Amino acid sequence: MLNSRTIGNKIAEARKKLNISQAQLAQSLFISSQAVGKWERGESMPDIVTFNRLAEILQVDLNYFSDGFPSTEKSETIFTAFPPAAQTVAPPEKKPVWDMSGGSWVDADFSGLKNLHEKFSGSNLQRCKFIGSDMRGLLLKGNMIEGCDFSGSDMNGSQLEKSYVTHDKFTDCSLRDAKFTSSHFKDCDFTGSDLSGAEFDHSSVHKSSMAGAIVQGTVFRESDFSEVIFEGTVEDGYFDNCAFSKVTFQNTRLINTFFKCSTRSLKHLKFVNCQADRLTMEMLKSGKADLSGITLIPS
Repeated sequence: MLNSRTIGNKIAEARKKLNISQAQLAQSLFISSQAVGKWERGESMPDIVTFNRLAEILQVDLNYFSDGFPSTEKSETIFTAFPPAAQTVAPPEKKPVWDMSGGSWVDADFSGLKNLHEKFSGSNLQRCKFIGSDMRGLLLKGNMIEGCDFSGSDMNGSQLEKSYVTHDKFTDCSLRDAKFTSSHFKDCDFTGSDLSGAEFDHSSVHKSSMAGAIVQGTVFRESDFSEVIFEGTVEDGYFDNCAFSKVTFQNTRLINTFFKCSTRSLKHLKFVNCQADRLTMEMLKSGKADLSGITLIPS
């Protein structure tokens, strides 16, 4: 029989025996540390698939989580509280719980590495290579990132906070659902990158190119753009209270894109050989933007 409080106590016991924090356990499961806290307080329980992953990380048998099984050593007994179908599900590949924060990484080559989910917060990253690497869910916070190459890497769901990013390449990089918060980008190349669902919040982008980038459902909130080039398709984009200076949209299709910006800011947008749907066109028109370089997409 499953009891949330008993399970929570056992998760905490096994975690502490391995000397790992709630945050480290959460990172290896790709969930929030708050979720782990709720488990250990008995306020909620992991789902069936997560139990398999938990057992692997905590080095216990699934039977350990059942009532009346006090030992944290592995058992040969099958955990019968789960239905047979759940027992046949192969556990996810085990990934190391490392934290590479606070380091000075200069001229390091991490190209092609897989499962690179470790934290690099508070680190100095100079001229590092992450070409074609698996960096999904990576947290970069308070970093100086200069002259690094992330080309072709998978950074889906990654988070970059309070960092200074300059002269870096994100060409053909997958940045779906990534979050960029309170960070400064200068002389960066996002050519061909996938920014679908990404969010730029309270950030600045200066002298950078987003030519050919996939900007779909992308949110730019309270951010500053200067000398930036957009090219390709911007669909379901959202520019909320952004400031523009020498920003150019060229050879771009603007579809269902929302500009909630000041009239003064929109006057600094330049459109070259662009197309827009009716909604986007009217949004820009109401903000007194120069529409001379835009034609209406036929309905």
